[in-house]
Amino acid sequence: MNAPKLSWSDLAGARVGVWGLGREGHANLRKLMALGVEPVLVDDRPPAAVDGPPVLSRPVLATGDGGLAALERCDVVIKTPGLSRYRPEVARLTGLGIPVVGGLGLWLAEADLRRVLVVTGTKGKSTTSSVTGHLLAGLGYRCMLGGNIGAPPYDPATDGDFDYWVIEVSSYQATDLPCSPPVVAVTSLHPDHLDWHGGVEQYYRDKLSACSQPGAELTVANGDSDLLRERAGLLGPRVEWVREDEEPGADWMEPLGLPGRHNRRNALIARRCLAALGVPGVGDDAGLRAAAAGYRPLPSRLTPVGTVDGVTFVDDSLSTNVLPTLAALDAFPGRRIALIVGGQDRGIDYAPLAAAVLAHPAPTFVLTLPDNGPRIRAQLEAAQLEAAQLEAAQLEAAQLEAAQLEAAQLEAAGFAGVTDCRDLDAAVAAGFGWARPEGVVLLSPAAPSFGRYRDYRDRGEAFARAVRALS
Repeated sequence: MNAPKLSWSDLAGARVGVWGLGREGHANLRKLMALGVEPVLVDDRPPAAVDGPPVLSRPVLATGDGGLAALERCDVVIKTPGLSRYRPEVARLTGLGIPVVGGLGLWLAEADLRRVLVVTGTKGKSTTSSVTGHLLAGLGYRCMLGGNIGAPPYDPATDGDFDYWVIEVSSYQATDLPCSPPVVAVTSLHPDHLDWHGGVEQYYRDKLSACSQPGAELTVANGDSDLLRERAGLLGPRVEWVREDEEPGADWMEPLGLPGRHNRRNALIARRCLAALGVPGVGDDAGLRAAAAGYRPLPSRLTPVGTVDGVTFVDDSLSTNVLPTLAALDAFPGRRIALIVGGQDRGIDYAPLAAAVLAHPAPTFVLTLPDNGPRIRAQLEAAQLEAAQLEAAQLEAAQLEAAQLEAAQLEAAGFAGVTDCRDLDAAVAAGFGWARPEGVVLLSPAAPSFGRYRDYRDRGEAFARAVRALS
């Protein structure tokens, strides 16, 4: 489902509706005000007025209480990414011939795409985007890092003169793009946001759509992802695969201070993208190492928050599905890990997580949180029993009782068990007790935070408070 190719400049003098007043919705409003356009404002749950300076304060209609009717009288509707493109209201508007577009797509339609890099992927896109932007700055270029990771590039509040734009694009935003720059990066692929997209295969198609929009020429993709390789046909006219074992012995990325093999691959993807953009100096290892210096990792991405009695506590709260949690487990080879998982239940299949935990060579103890913690525990226990039964069949030891088989399997695999915890404080305390003296307590939830926390940052801050309470 492609958005029509309109630009911000096309909206001067038009009747425009702004649907959704979150962070990007406010940027849409500021841009329209700069163009002299007085839009209709609509939100599913409107406040009394838009927060901000008095010039921006104005009534907001509720979608279900006159808002949709107001949008039907517009020439164009600018939708915030959080509103699914598959909602019936979108179909009604488009059926009436009203274009439903996104702010990022309006910007791309008139940007100098030769100097724009789009980075997408289920996970790893924020780190890859921030590393790419940091390297560009270190090489002496003015770079705006924006999109899903930061400010919208069209927001008048962030106007500037830039050499390059590195734009992180979510699956939500991808459905609003009418075109793409010549170079697009894809860091990973895994089921996510299924409720928004309506199914896993539709999510994959939407997530990868930026690779094949008009203007796309090259996709720099994660070559270690089987899911991506199976869907190479969705990756556009030409693909360059990047694997984590490339450039053996290279040390230019060491100043980034990013743990894990997946982050090594993210850095390699960043370099390959810069080369594809024709950025001078990217081929010089020494110069690139100097450019990498001073990088500050993004919050809640394998971020150490403290050490107590030899136990390291790591905040990976941004891991909101299985894929990044699997990468986090591999980031601490040889160390005991108390893994804290669980959060909002989006129906994600946790069988791959269960399989990885059981196969993890180092001792691993899993602590689950509401709301979907019990479901994760059930999948772990089912995988544990299945593995034990398989081992029994292989050993022709059918006479052993199930409990004996399970115990033998657990000991062999390093899996130390799973327990449900009532809240994050309890999980941190239990993990600390088990991980001493030299283990890791890893918050990598494989689930969103909504319902109990404002966002992943709020959950990460709660984790840090629980760690401070221990000391």
